[in-house]
Amino acid sequence: MSDLFTIPVKTVDGTTETLEKYKGKTLLIVNVASKCGFTPQYEGLEQIYREYKDRGLEVLAFPCNQFGAQEPGDEAEIKNFCSLKYDVSFPLFAKIDVNGDGAHPLYKYLKSELAGIFGTEAVKWNFTKFVIDKNGKPYKRFAPKDTPKDIIKELEPIL
Repeated sequence: MSDLFTIPVKTVDGTTETLEKYKGKTLLIVNVASKCGFTPQYEGLEQIYREYKDRGLEVLAFPCNQFGAQEPGDEAEIKNFCSLKYDVSFPLFAKIDVNGDGAHPLYKYLKSELAGIFGTEAVKWNFTKFVIDKNGKPYKRFAPKDTPKDIIKELEPIL
């Protein structure tokens, strides 16, 4: 699949849509989890979203339970956690797999376009970040340890 804007995704509220409405925006796509050591990055994601959304940044969060079962809740619990704990206002999507045979088509596409360390495609852990430019071209992949604050310098030139 060569156009990420046509890939069907399901929102945290259960609506199926595509990423079409994000055309022309810089996207930061992140696989998230609520019981991970990196979970406090929600705060940084929300901060850069609020600071840069008027310049065209969209943060898109995809919960995933594949790493240490650190996202055990259902979509309602995930939405509630993100709202109450981190006041998240960026879009949340339904829980997905990012690796393996059941990997979501969006992540199959992202991994094929932006390999990780040593050229491996697999997502290694929660809070791996993929940046997509305004034209829908995968731009850069960041490791879980790379915080939103660390990567904003890479995002600013393509906003």
